[in-house]
Amino acid sequence: MPQDVIGVDIAKDWIDVFFLSTGRAERVQMRAAGLRAFAARARGALVVFEASGGYERPLAEALDAAGVVYARVNPRQAREFARATGRLAKTDRVDARMLAEMGRALAPRPTPPADPDRVRLAALVGRRDDLGAMLQAEVTRLHQARDPSVRRDLQGMIAVLRRRIGKLEAEIAAVIGADAALSDRSRLLRTMPGIGPLLAARLLARLPELGRLDRRAIAKLAGLAPHACDSGRFRGRRRIWGGRAEVRRTLYLAGFIASRY
Repeated sequence: MPQDVIGVDIAKDWIDVFFLSTGRAERVQMRAAGLRAFAARARGALVVFEASGGYERPLAEALDAAGVVYARVNPRQAREFARATGRLAKTDRVDARMLAEMGRALAPRPTPPADPDRVRLAALVGRRDDLGAMLQAEVTRLHQARDPSVRRDLQGMIAVLRRRIGKLEAEIAAVIGADAALSDRSRLLRTMPGIGPLLAARLLARLPELGRLDRRAIAKLAGLAPHACDSGRFRGRRRIWGGRAEVRRTLYLAGFIASRY
């Protein structure tokens, strides 16, 4: 373990920081200069923060650039650790301290530095899925619309969305094709029934641990590991729980297609 553990609670405009070795707390504005200065002071420590829906990316980029080891943890795990240690209150400073103590107690596995190609792939896949959801909504509205003007407008929007989706899918294919590792893994994934180019891209973007973890660990990340529910002589049913919902939905779709065709 590093000599110090630093907990960081992330907000949209700032981060709250707690240095476990000194007990010092401070607030850093979410600006490039401030994050670079914090990353320089954090060298030699383990920085622990929660996945925050993308707000953590500027911090992670600054830490990667400075060569600082960090662990991005599941917010649910962090909240359960706080309850287990008797912390019911929730403030930014309390959460920063709790994350530092969690890092010391649990020694979470460091998060690998971000691969720029995977980051771009994830952004393109996310945007493509956003437009796909918009397209589905517009198609549903077209089926329900009766006014001719409304139907023409919906048809025009559907055509625009389909063109944009086609362009994004071409960019996704280009990113995968330009990277030897991504290209090899995409080909391997597509040998499985039900997995085509888009599903393979989603898995590569949202499950970068593929190939680095064993089958049990990767099943947990995908939310497909059957967890035990036993107590004494009672043997409960094994159920899947947790994991990454987007990955689970992707694999469900692949399984559904494979079962039909």
